[in-house]
Amino acid sequence: MSRVLVPCHVKGTVALQVGDVRTSQGRPGVLVIDVTFPNAAPFELQEITFKNYYTAFLSIRVRQYSSIHTQAKWATCLRDHCLMPDPHSEEGAQEYVSLSKHQMLCDVARVLELRLILRQPSPLWLSFTVEELQVYQQGAKSPSMTFPKWLSHPAPCEQPAPLLETKIHGRDRVKLMESLVVGDIAELRPNQGTLSLFTNEAGGILDDLIVTNTSEGHLYVVSNAGCRDKDLALMQDKVRELQSRGSDVGLEVVDNALLALQGPTAARVLQAGVADDLRKLPFMTSAVMEVFGVPSCRVTRCGYTGEDGVEISVPVAGAVRLATALLGNPEVKLAGLAARDSLRLEAGLCLYGSDIDEHTTPVEGSLGWTLGRRRRAAMDFPGAAVIVPQLQGKVQRRRVGLTCEGAPMRPHSPILSAEGTVIGAVTSGCPSPCLKRNVAMGYVLSEYSRPGTPLLVQVRRQQQVAVVSKMPFVPTNYYTLK
Repeated sequence: MSRVLVPCHVKGTVALQVGDVRTSQGRPGVLVIDVTFPNAAPFELQEITFKNYYTAFLSIRVRQYSSIHTQAKWATCLRDHCLMPDPHSEEGAQEYVSLSKHQMLCDVARVLELRLILRQPSPLWLSFTVEELQVYQQGAKSPSMTFPKWLSHPAPCEQPAPLLETKIHGRDRVKLMESLVVGDIAELRPNQGTLSLFTNEAGGILDDLIVTNTSEGHLYVVSNAGCRDKDLALMQDKVRELQSRGSDVGLEVVDNALLALQGPTAARVLQAGVADDLRKLPFMTSAVMEVFGVPSCRVTRCGYTGEDGVEISVPVAGAVRLATALLGNPEVKLAGLAARDSLRLEAGLCLYGSDIDEHTTPVEGSLGWTLGRRRRAAMDFPGAAVIVPQLQGKVQRRRVGLTCEGAPMRPHSPILSAEGTVIGAVTSGCPSPCLKRNVAMGYVLSEYSRPGTPLLVQVRRQQQVAVVSKMPFVPTNYYTLK
């Protein structure tokens, strides 16, 4: 472990202590910045400002003054706020990013100490630096843009791993995919896609993915970056197995980038850069087109936010050009995984590795709708002997939505019955920006899964009332042809 002094420009009598940089080969880096206030009197925290940052998640903890007779307590006032670079400058991020007290989740009016934790959350993200850090007390003004550049030590990381995009070729391409997933791929119309699941023989979910039957005569498959190695090995092994039996099938890995443009005005923004009429492209359909001068892009009307939008598969050489063109529209802003995470949770969508995994079946995960009717009857997909009987109600636990007042519910928080018996655990949770209340999803015993059932969730060793709720928490806004 190394220690590095991080320069800090502040207003008033705020002094910066030494911060830690914790890194190890191939693992995320963490930069911990502790700020103390020499004067004993607590102060009101107005704003925290960063300059020249790279992709990182920020968490903020404050030690709050309570009273003379009560020991000060640490409380989390912001969790996993995503800092992103400004793409409009040559050097990366020239603009400041500021967090005001109104964006924080707890009372920051009586602060004694401050702890900022920046972490690079996974090898998929870039390392981060901090060149300017300011902590403003009450009555702060906009920061000056003339500070000298101080650079903290960047955290080393692995190269980003792209999403896995593949094409399945040959007469037996549908046979290949249906030997691995639960969906009815044969029924897909040209350029129609579907969300499906890789499953194992025990009925567990290996990954979620989107399979599209393209009009070009191949299947286009997109799965998660975190499962890239196992997904590719799974498909390649099956290709070799079928080829050894004389089947006509082949697999091609696509070296493309994937950009997601999401939100109510996404189609209008994109329409300015394409010749195709996007009104004819409904949810879960796609088409190949030129986008803002970049040829051979596959535009799919989908996204993992619950909103209207598109995912654009773009050749790597044109990715920066396309992203820059999109960001030239003032309605388009960069958004990190923290923003995406709250949106997908409001929409009741699962995150692989958190809400579903190899030990979760589609029925337990409330994903029974991904099973094609023909596939259920034929029972010809991996794990069918376990999964199909569960469709008749023979399942011990189910994924449910939860709402509660008080502190936000976080992953791994125990879920209890009204009598105090542990019946499950939270898998995802956060404050809902749209609803202004706390939402979560998790697994409970089936008898407690009915909407409206009152339960308890243990948060920070305190039990608080929660209610089983229907999902999505916020109505989805997918574009369908009327």
